[in-house]
Amino acid sequence: MIEIIPAIDMIDGKCVRLTQGDYGKKTIYNENPLEVAKEFEDAGIRRLHLVDLDGAKAKKVVNWKVLERIASQTRLHIDFGGGVQSEEDLRVVFESGAKQVTGGSIAVKKPELFEKWLSQYGGDKIILGADAKNEKVAVSGWEEGTELWVYDFIENYVEKGISYTISTDVAKDGLLQGPSFDLYKNIQDKCPDLHIIASGGVSKLEDVEKLAEMNVYGVIIGKAIYENRIKLSELKRFLV
Repeated sequence: MIEIIPAIDMIDGKCVRLTQGDYGKKTIYNENPLEVAKEFEDAGIRRLHLVDLDGAKAKKVVNWKVLERIASQTRLHIDFGGGVQSEEDLRVVFESGAKQVTGGSIAVKKPELFEKWLSQYGGDKIILGADAKNEKVAVSGWEEGTELWVYDFIENYVEKGISYTISTDVAKDGLLQGPSFDLYKNIQDKCPDLHIIASGGVSKLEDVEKLAEMNVYGVIIGKAIYENRIKLSELKRFLV
């Protein structure tokens, strides 16, 4: 059964969504992310994807106090991403209550440090962020492109011990036009044992069903929940 993972993206401590990672296309959905997290928990959700968009831009963790509040006042399993660029960032995030940390930019720009974290904390705690634009890795809140082929990038880290990857097709994110099914199928073909978490583009329940049929490990849902295209009550059948 697929893991349902709602997303809370944060700017200025508020729950927001961007379109295609564009900070100029921001919608504020709630001033209080803790309130949103509690709604998810009350609906039977077990996991939460918490993204520090300020941190992604600043290249250091900014919204760790929001993480601390959610972790201390819910039982949600939180994976945290955005701005985790140093040993200090990582320490703060784990001490604030995250169960897993996602590293994307760091895995591209400071591979030795990322591999050290992987060795130190293990593949169950460190998630590889592998966001793609035209199948090339995108970093720094998607503001920078690279020439790294996303499949080779993921495969390289699987060989080094990664167990989980969150992969977003930047072209799909926030547009509610459906996920990049081909991207996830191609990753599965290259890395059949990897726990793939699909992100970006989910717009309706059928998208979740199709990803579940593909045996994708998890799916991150953001805008579709906030804009009531997918109701939390409809997701209950995926929660075992």
